[in-house]
Amino acid sequence: MIRSLYTAATGMEAQRLNIDVVANNLANVNTTGYKRSRADFQDLIYQTISEPGATSAEGMEIPSGIQVGLGVRTVAVQKMFEQGDFSATGNPLDLVIEGDGFFQVTKPDGEIGYTRAGAFKLDSQGRIVTSDGYPVEPSLTIPSDATSITVGTDGKITVTQAGSGTPSEVGQIALARFSNPAGLRSLGKNLFAPTESSGEAITANPGADGMGTIGQGFLEMSNVNVVEEMVNMIVSQRAYEINSKAVTASDEMLQVINNLIR
Repeated sequence: MIRSLYTAATGMEAQRLNIDVVANNLANVNTTGYKRSRADFQDLIYQTISEPGATSAEGMEIPSGIQVGLGVRTVAVQKMFEQGDFSATGNPLDLVIEGDGFFQVTKPDGEIGYTRAGAFKLDSQGRIVTSDGYPVEPSLTIPSDATSITVGTDGKITVTQAGSGTPSEVGQIALARFSNPAGLRSLGKNLFAPTESSGEAITANPGADGMGTIGQGFLEMSNVNVVEEMVNMIVSQRAYEINSKAVTASDEMLQVINNLIR
């Protein structure tokens, strides 16, 4: 059997997955706090027909040998955590992290989830929650008679209540960061979960211990570059196409062999 049939098939499979990754990046171009993904590839093992540096029958050293690669595989789909652009909203509960760090929220199962999406709201109890109703960790509650909410760059939340001209502090936002954020598991709903690869969460107030600072009235947009993704899609499409031509060429070679047998 001709090796190229299987080798080209691995190339088509790798490019198919690459297109899946690019399509997901483009689908989330307007998703708040979304971090783009990138597929990393690796060549497969090589079949060694003649060892490089071996000695020939005449006693001469073979300079390069003969090694035939058997294709490619996707070795990782990595999250890229570059800062996304900011979009001004003027909403006091829209928050961005300028620098490293994640907001912490409590999921329905009691576990802590981590997110860069700071489009927060208030629930019926006055708690600051995500769009899915997950409360911020540690829990922060805004009094029902608050007439203004101010979030400082250090995460301190102060409110002005009706009948009082003096702002009062009602809570403190804490951020988390990881030694290897690329090792976080994506959960959907703009959430990440730690893994052994990411390491344990390190928590601190904004602006301390390497954490970013908080910006109020802004949202962090996705870090997807549409032009770059379109180029990646075209390159991947062409690579898929050329691999399919290798399959066609291999099939035609087999056809020639069959005709010789007749």
